[in-house]
Amino acid sequence: MSQKTILYIEDNEYNRKIVRQLLGRTSYRLIEATDGETGVALAQKELPDLVLMDVQLPKISGLDATRLLKADPRTSHIPVIVITSFALSGDREKASEAGATNYLAKPYSPRELMAMIQDVLPER
Repeated sequence: MSQKTILYIEDNEYNRKIVRQLLGRTSYRLIEATDGETGVALAQKELPDLVLMDVQLPKISGLDATRLLKADPRTSHIPVIVITSFALSGDREKASEAGATNYLAKPYSPRELMAMIQDVLPER
């Protein structure tokens, strides 16, 4: 059974550290990008099993990055969980319209994120 890869696109080091620690106790392999442009390029190169996407990103937004991944035949099948600290009304719909599989508002509990990840990408 090959190891499943998760790409986390997030510009905030503190947030990346939390997810790094959370996934460190699992069999998932974590790769990271700090801006939307690099994240899309990394997804196209690595073809991860799941993308965790922050909305507020340098260069291109998480929603635009999600649209690019969904428009590319190589990455269109990859589930994307959009994570945002700007949980305004309509954000869930915007994430869904961009092609996101699921949506999580910050602050979230690590257990909530882990449940969402395992729902989309079972560990075993």
